Amino acid sequence: MDKDFSDNFKIKDKFSIKKTETSYKGKLTKEEGLQIIIEEKEKLRKLQEKLYADGSKSLLVVLQAMDAAGKDSLIEHVFGGVNPQGCSVTSFKTPSSKEYSHDFIWRHYLAVPQKGMIGIFNRSHYESVLVCKVHPEYNLSEKTWDNVKDFDEKFWENRYESIRNFEKHLVNNGTTIIKIFLHVSKDEQKQRLLDRINEQEKNWKFSASDLPERALFDKYMDCYETAINETSKENAPWYVIPADNKWFARLAAIQIIIETLEKMDLKFPQLSDEDRKGLEESKKQLESE
Repeated sequence: MDKDFSDNFKIKDKFSIKKTETSYKGKLTKEEGLQIIIEEKEKLRKLQEKLYADGSKSLLVVLQAMDAAGKDSLIEHVFGGVNPQGCSVTSFKTPSSKEYSHDFIWRHYLAVPQKGMIGIFNRSHYESVLVCKVHPEYNLSEKTWDNVKDFDEKFWENRYESIRNFEKHLVNNGTTIIKIFLHVSKDEQKQRLLDRINEQEKNWKFSASDLPERALFDKYMDCYETAINETSKENAPWYVIPADNKWFARLAAIQIIIETLEKMDLKFPQLSDEDRKGLEESKKQLESE
């Protein structure tokens, strides 16, 4: 039975969203999957500690998905066991007037994790080629363009190029990047939105604004497909994870993160001979009290 899914969903060739499953869960039962997640969380905790101690590299996890795909709960269940001092989560909402007065990547660069840290982007710089491509009028808020007619094919090519360059720059300066798209079906999204209405404890999660965006589901899928094909590179790969089963999406995500950290060749700091002598002296001093 395959229990390691860390390489199953990496985009290596031409990506077709219509040919990609949303309900795949391997041959595992939910109970088996949840048990593996518990074991994997301990591995992640130890690796995060090693990353923090190493202090020379950082990890950026980019999460993208449609509404109700499970981004928030994935962050909670995957990263719930790591030391919060070594992990930061940034949720990107509609840009502020100050953020609109800079280029579209500026606010994201400010949130990049420092060395030794894991940074999680809940939505990201990709919103500029997703929601802003579905709603091109949003780009007018940047005050650089006067008309939606300016957002032609060349405009979007430049955006993809900017994203590729941004990510290449981060990688060249010590940040490893994982990009995860939680791929949920339209039917499953409908059920989850209904759950938010029908279950009182979930009412707060529902927003009527989710419905107009749901009506544009197919347009969003086209934008995701293009963005992933344009920007999935070996130095900053995309992983498209089937997300109709939340437990499986969490399992696949944590395994991808663990494998990535393991490949980063992290090391605990080695003490010099002088430092070791200092430790021995401190030990003797404490024991003699």
